[in-house]
Amino acid sequence: MSLKSLLNAHVLDKNTINGLFSYADPLQIAREIDDDLARMVCALFAYGNARQIVKFLKTLDFSLINSSEENIIKSLKGYKYRFQNETDIKNIFITLRRFKLEYSIEELILKGLEKGGIEHGINEIISKILSLNNYMSSGYEFFFGRGFDEFATSPYKRYNMYFRWMVRDTDIDLGVFKKIDKSRLLMPLDVHTHRVSLKLGLIKRKSYDFKAVMELTNKLRSFDPLDPIKYDFALYRIGQSKELEFMTR
Repeated sequence: MSLKSLLNAHVLDKNTINGLFSYADPLQIAREIDDDLARMVCALFAYGNARQIVKFLKTLDFSLINSSEENIIKSLKGYKYRFQNETDIKNIFITLRRFKLEYSIEELILKGLEKGGIEHGINEIISKILSLNNYMSSGYEFFFGRGFDEFATSPYKRYNMYFRWMVRDTDIDLGVFKKIDKSRLLMPLDVHTHRVSLKLGLIKRKSYDFKAVMELTNKLRSFDPLDPIKYDFALYRIGQSKELEFMTR
């Protein structure tokens, strides 16, 4: 069986509601929310252990994005998550409240796409976010990420995962952003899918960076140019399970 056929089989098996709920995943929480920014919060907190991510997300009141800054400060007392302390989380919600009053995520992505790839959409979002609040800390910066001047170097895994949720309109994803073509999406590469992709021979680049994202995305586009990122969830689940050792024997 060719690698393309093998991955297509895993897509059919794993890109299902049963596959999504077979193990903790932040998309489980994002599916329950009808708010673009709240869904982005789910994606940007998606680092670390999947069970702990979902456990934390279940404690958040996402409606605070639509609340007053005073209520945000009062309601998030005592909240913290890994790299983000209480003050970080309060300011994250304050910033997103301000963002919602001025900007549309989908429109910023489209503005970025006019400059090139979808990474420029990420750059537009980060630029606007960081202009809305003078607060800064390592936890706050880690959550939102850093932009770039000319060329992307970061894999931007969490943003690309969010875009996958919001743009793809089949199987497990949400298909909320109707103006963006899913063929433009980039692989939400994390260290696990990077390892899996190296092991399967999908990529050769050993550095975990934006060039590896592009190498893998272009390889997946050769399998399906219209929907290359349909392979993301399957590769992620393969990395979580013991299946990789059987696939590479």
